[in-house]
Amino acid sequence: MSGPAAPAVPSYEVRALAGIPEVRPGDDLAALIAAADPGLRDGDVLLVTSKIVSKAEGRIVRAESREEAVDAETVRVVARRGALRIVENRQGLVMAAAGVDASNTDPGTVLLLPEDPDRSAAGIRSALRELLSVDVGVIVTDTFGRPWRTGLTDVAIGSAGVRVLDDLRGGTDDRGNPLSATIVATADELAAAGDLVKGKAAGLPVAVVRGLGHVLGEGSAAADLVRAPADDMFRLGTSEAVREAVTQRRTVRAFTDEPVDPGAVRRAVAAAVTAPAPHHTTPWRFVLLESARSRLELLDAMRDAWVEDLRRDGKSEESIAKRVRRGDVLRNAPYLVVPCMVTDGAHDYGHARRDAAEREMFVVAMGAGVQNFLVALAGERLGSAWVSSTMFCRDVVRKVLGLPEGWDPMGAVAVGHAAAAPAERPARSAAAFIEVR
Repeated sequence: MSGPAAPAVPSYEVRALAGIPEVRPGDDLAALIAAADPGLRDGDVLLVTSKIVSKAEGRIVRAESREEAVDAETVRVVARRGALRIVENRQGLVMAAAGVDASNTDPGTVLLLPEDPDRSAAGIRSALRELLSVDVGVIVTDTFGRPWRTGLTDVAIGSAGVRVLDDLRGGTDDRGNPLSATIVATADELAAAGDLVKGKAAGLPVAVVRGLGHVLGEGSAAADLVRAPADDMFRLGTSEAVREAVTQRRTVRAFTDEPVDPGAVRRAVAAAVTAPAPHHTTPWRFVLLESARSRLELLDAMRDAWVEDLRRDGKSEESIAKRVRRGDVLRNAPYLVVPCMVTDGAHDYGHARRDAAEREMFVVAMGAGVQNFLVALAGERLGSAWVSSTMFCRDVVRKVLGLPEGWDPMGAVAVGHAAAAPAERPARSAAAFIEVR
C-alpha cells in the first residue's frame, strides 16, 4: 500500500523570451511579443522591460544633455551628491536621474520612462488576450537602486492583472504570532526574478513567470507601490532635509485638541541647546507649561498687565479688547513654552557701548536657540507660533512662574497639532538680502 501523497512543494519557472527585435517608435509591442512564440498560458506573468515600452511609445526625445532631460522630468529633488540626483519624477517614482536613459539610443537623444506605465501594461495585456486568447498578468519593469542596500534590482513601475501587494496584516505566522505590519511587494519580487534571466546587457527585454497564477488579480496597479508622502520617513536626503526643515517651518495659530507629547518637546529642547553661544555659555532655559492651570494663571496675569499698559497709553476699551484678542493663539494652544535667556558668564566692561554689544551677543544666541526649537518641533510634526508678549511683562512672568531674577523671558511658544495645513509661503530670492563686497 502506498501512503498518503506528499504535499506539493511550491515552485515556479522563470524564463527569458528570445526573438524580440529592435523596437522602434510606433511598433505594436504586443504583436512583437506574440510573434516571438512566447508559449503563454493562462496564469503566466509577463515581465517587460520599460525601455522597449518607451521606444514603442515614442518616448525618445532630443536633448542637449541628459541633465537637461532630467530637469524636465523632475518634480522634486530628493537627494543630490555631485552630479548624481535622486528625484521624484512625473510618474511619482523616486529614482536616480528621473529614469532618463541615455544608453541604447541615438546620440543627442534620451529615452524617457513610459508616460503612464500602468496604462502601458494594461494595453499589452489586453492586446495579448486578443492575439493569443490567454489571460496573463503584465508587469513593466525598470532598474532601481535602493536606500540602505548596495546594488541595483528590477522593480515594477507598471502593472495590469497582478495583485502588486500581498497584505498579510491581520493574519498569523506559522507560530501563531499576529502579523501587524507585513505587506509583501509581490510585483517587485516578480520583476527582480525576471531580471535574473533577462540580464542588463543580454538583449532579452521580456521574461515569463509560470507557476504563480495565484498572484493574478484585478483592482491594483504599480502606482499602489509608491509610498504616500505622509508615510515616507525617508522622503529627503540629508542636506535636502535640513533645508526643507528650515524653509518649510510655518507659524501655526490654530490647533486641534490632540495632546502634545511631552517627550517630543523635550527632544526639541535638546536640539535647541545646540545653538552657538558666546564665551562657551549656555544661555537658554525653557519653561514647559504642561498643565492647564499654569497656562491659565500666566496668561491671565499677562492679560491684566497688558490691559493696564494699554489704558495708560490712552487706548479705548474697544481697542484694548481687540488687541488683547491677539493673545488667543497662546490661550487656545494645548501646550506653552516660555524660552528664557540667562546671561551668566557675560563680561562686564563698565562701558555702555561694549556692555550693550555683550548683551546683544546673548540675544542672538537666544534667537538661534528658539529657531532650533521651532524647527525641531516641526520635525516632530508639531505646529508652533513664537509670540513676543512675555518680553513686555517680564516681572509678571517671573513672579507667576517663580523664576529666578536673572531669567529673562524671551517670548512664548504655542505648541500643538496644526488644525489645518499652513498656507504656502511665497519663495524669497536670496539675492534681495545679499550684498557682496
